[in-house]
Amino acid sequence: MHDTEDALFRAVHGVAGRFAGQPVPVVVEALLRHLPKGSGVEVTDIRRIAEEISVGRDPSGL
Repeated sequence: MHDTEDALFRAVHGVAGRFAGQPVPVVVEALLRHLPKGSGVEVTDIRRIAEEISVGRDPSGL
């Protein structure tokens, strides 16, 4: 489980670094492409994460 969580946080961190300030739909697409398969992240959570990244925050905590 720890490896999956680590991969999830690293994917969010990577997207945050590359897509900060981009429109939410662009960030959502990037998250969907980069999140590990079977991560269990709900669509509403992906949207919330994308909104954070869109305004320049890195919600990964890394």
